[in-house]
Amino acid sequence: MTDFVQLWVYLSTTPLFGLTATLVVYLLAQAIYGWMDQAPLANPVLWTVILLAVLLSVSGTPYPSYFSGAQFIHFLLGPAVVALAWPLWQRRDEVRRRAGPLLLAALAGGASASASAVAIGWSLGLPDELLRSLAPKSVTAPVAMGIAEQLGGIPALAAVFAVLTGLVGAISAKYLFDAVGAMPAQVRGFALGTASHGIGAARALQVNPDAGAYAGLALGLQVVLSALLIPLIARIF
Repeated sequence: MTDFVQLWVYLSTTPLFGLTATLVVYLLAQAIYGWMDQAPLANPVLWTVILLAVLLSVSGTPYPSYFSGAQFIHFLLGPAVVALAWPLWQRRDEVRRRAGPLLLAALAGGASASASAVAIGWSLGLPDELLRSLAPKSVTAPVAMGIAEQLGGIPALAAVFAVLTGLVGAISAKYLFDAVGAMPAQVRGFALGTASHGIGAARALQVNPDAGAYAGLALGLQVVLSALLIPLIARIF
């Protein structure tokens, strides 16, 4: 017990704490996810976030102290997103043939995601600043923060909305798709990547390689289209 306390004191005061805690909690959540046959409600990203939040609260660890170690994992997010292009490259001829319909679907899906969020928020009487932060909620978090800043929203809040959107999509997608009926894996993946960006794409890639490839494509299209069109439309209206 004394050795454990000494180890905890050492880790909690060094960058190793954030790195160790993140890896251990995620590997535990991933093991449970596999044990439960990849049930959507056991999504490892969701439970990693929850367990780390509880750990930081109980231990009284400030977030900057935690992130000083977790930043090493955060750095790998960029290469991981770029790696999503590989399964897409393997299907480049197929994607090229469907370029027109895919672009139209991305425009329609992105417009629906953004407009519906803002419309619901407006009907509930949310402040203008929150509505501007909600607009890019289906774009991956770093880009959503940049868009929200251009719109006059709150970048940190936009990141929270983006992560919540991704988690909700990754958890609920299977049930929603099953309720709609049989759909090709490519369609499911593209829809999930459009609505739930990187977290949804990761879930799609775990389920089916074709779904993962099209989810990665949808993620990339939403980043480009949203960064160009949302600020432009906001200026018009």
